[in-house]
Amino acid sequence: MNVYGVVVHGGAGRLRQGTKRKVLAEVEKAAVKGFKALNNGCSSLDAVVEAVRVMEDSPLFNAGVGSHLNLNGEIEMDACVMDGRKLDAGAVALVKSVRNPVLLAKLVMEETDHVLIAGRFAEEIAKRHGLKVGEVYTEKAIRIWREGMEKLRKGKVKYLQRLRGFLDSMETVGAVAIDRRGNLSSATSTGGLPLKLPGRIGDTPLIGCGTYADNESGAVSVTGIGEVAIKLVLAKTICDYMAHGLKAFEAIHEGLLLVKERQSNLPIGLIAIDRGGNIGIGHNTPEMPWAYMTNKDGRILSGLSFSEVNK
Repeated sequence: MNVYGVVVHGGAGRLRQGTKRKVLAEVEKAAVKGFKALNNGCSSLDAVVEAVRVMEDSPLFNAGVGSHLNLNGEIEMDACVMDGRKLDAGAVALVKSVRNPVLLAKLVMEETDHVLIAGRFAEEIAKRHGLKVGEVYTEKAIRIWREGMEKLRKGKVKYLQRLRGFLDSMETVGAVAIDRRGNLSSATSTGGLPLKLPGRIGDTPLIGCGTYADNESGAVSVTGIGEVAIKLVLAKTICDYMAHGLKAFEAIHEGLLLVKERQSNLPIGLIAIDRGGNIGIGHNTPEMPWAYMTNKDGRILSGLSFSEVNK
């Protein structure tokens, strides 16, 4: 039996007590949406896009309508999709008003000759193709921005040390999938680090850093501090581990060891699926909500924290 399925994550960090059940329900909803697409014969690319859309539409995550604000109080979102069949990819960065950046990333892949488009013209592409645009500010994002700015004004934290103080606010979302034909895909979407410098681009839209998929190895989506994933080219590195024979959960384990050894164990979360349909989930943070479904039994499996999965 060919294994097909989808894995999703809702970001690595620490969840507030009052939101844990709601967040878990949303990642389960995303996994179900992606799996239904696979069950209906859709491609792995369609599945990951559908799954990520669910989380972009929820204010609980740092993506789409729930995106964090930069140092100037503005929203700058990044997203990426990758199809492992021919290594086709599309990404956007620094978009301010597109409600589903993952759809825009898919448009870049399918409708242009480019891989990554940033800023104003990316939003123009969204408008030309009828994507939803408008304000995506939430009370939660504004509150986090005000709290952070107050700490900076009072000198309680230095700007470059603020990262550790926002561990509960890094809810980048992502999905990986394998379809009935064995094709692998990945998608990731984020509002970026809270209080980031304007114009900062993280790992999410950078191919091989926060997002990667290759039918000859696997598919990976990364969450956490993007600079860590960029320096390690982390998504591609984990795919290389799988290409050399490691199963997804083994590759994730090696990826986390690499972060520990080379990047001081700064916050990172990972999901992966290999060409055999094996699943990997791992993080070095207190929590990372995840969910997955495969055709092995059609059940939804989920949790708020899981170092490794071997199914």
